[in-house]
Amino acid sequence: MASGVTIEKSCLRGQGPEMSVELKEQERGDERRALIEAFVYREARLADEHRYDEWESLWADEATYWVPIGDEPDPSTRLSYIFDNRSRLASRIRQLKTGRRHSQAPQSRLARVISNIELEDGAGGDVSVRSNFILMESRRGAMITWAGRTQLRLVRVGDGYKIAAKTVRLVNSTEAITNLAFLI
Repeated sequence: MASGVTIEKSCLRGQGPEMSVELKEQERGDERRALIEAFVYREARLADEHRYDEWESLWADEATYWVPIGDEPDPSTRLSYIFDNRSRLASRIRQLKTGRRHSQAPQSRLARVISNIELEDGAGGDVSVRSNFILMESRRGAMITWAGRTQLRLVRVGDGYKIAAKTVRLVNSTEAITNLAFLI
């Protein structure tokens, strides 16, 4: 990518200041996208590695974490696998950290692949980030595959971002699923 930028800059010499401004805006957009993608990958890695304190620090003070059943558009009117506000999310993390949560004793081994990251600017500097994932869970001799689409609403905080909302739509969300006892 850097060589592409160098080529573009050399091609633009002598073509006026407006071309230089457009290139700088493009570079800022590329840097912003890289920052947001790094945030998405970090959030997934921290969850997979059970690094709960660090994972929780990525969340805004007011936030929701939702894993709907089916394609429901409104978590307040239908049953969900998970629908946590910030306080309930903190409680869930405290439970996981005790090591005494039966469904996670021993902890599942997790690894996920994130792909198809799409960004969309929202109001007030918020960013909507959509991505696909495949997560492999190894627990008590069984290998379970989880797949779906995640949508994050990120809010700008200082030089970085925090999660204001996370929605995980599982591919098999209309079927009975095994115990979802970790952070998906």
